[in-house]
Amino acid sequence: MASSPAAEPSSAAAAASARPKRRRGNRTLRRLLRHKLFVTGALLFGVVLIAALCADWLVEVDPNKMSMRNKFKPPGQEWVFGTDNFGRSQWSRVIEGAQLSLLIGFGVVVLNAVFGTLMGAVAGYFRKLDNVLMRVMDAFMAFPVILLAIGITAALGPGSMNAVIALAAVYTPRTARIVRASVLVVRETQFVEAARAMGATHARIILKHVLPNCLAPLIVQLTFIFAYSVLSEAVLSFLGLGAEPPTPTWGNIISEGRQYIREAPWITLIPGLTLAMTVLGLNLLGDGLRDVLDPRLKVQQ
Repeated sequence: MASSPAAEPSSAAAAASARPKRRRGNRTLRRLLRHKLFVTGALLFGVVLIAALCADWLVEVDPNKMSMRNKFKPPGQEWVFGTDNFGRSQWSRVIEGAQLSLLIGFGVVVLNAVFGTLMGAVAGYFRKLDNVLMRVMDAFMAFPVILLAIGITAALGPGSMNAVIALAAVYTPRTARIVRASVLVVRETQFVEAARAMGATHARIILKHVLPNCLAPLIVQLTFIFAYSVLSEAVLSFLGLGAEPPTPTWGNIISEGRQYIREAPWITLIPGLTLAMTVLGLNLLGDGLRDVLDPRLKVQQ
């Protein structure tokens, strides 16, 4: 059956409208690849991410296997990162710790993206709910981040899942405020008013017109949240409120090795440097994304 003449112009129009989007995407990608901070952050974080994803191939020795005759072996050809006070391979423990730390950070980012975006969009779009929701968010933000996370984790009990819940509760108000600020601006634009005049529902306006125009600051914020979550999880594990031993995390590895800092400094130094590299890489990624995606910075440039 021959296609109708009306179908051809519509398909051509769709293809024509897709071309500018592809050009904008390619232009944004080129700007990111030229941005030194973004590239440096991507390389630093990429090393840790690849190690975590390939942990099953990189880890040949059980991270919890003890060998007392091999304890306190310095880094070398046989033991790449040395061994700890129980003779366990530091290489295996640091790699496994990377896997768990990034998994917890990713879980916190997902929960922030869902609940922070939802609360920020509702508060910014519906003015009657704005004051109530934001006062609740302000109450959470009144407490220091790590102290509030310690309090929530202590109430829930130690464990990886409880650490994710605690950190998500701590950082969600910050994501909600970022989204709310963007929604307050977007909801007053002409295309949102036109959609409202055409009878579009509130849900359709928020999902199709408002939130897509709030993605740039949200992506930047979630990148920083990822870094903060990895660092905060290490603090919680250091205090014994994260993953329960013998599960290795960067925080509890540093905690176990601090009493041997003189005779075996590599036990704390190596996971500490890995944690610093991860957080630095994520922060540089966030800085690069902010410089490229923030429209206000584009105007200044």
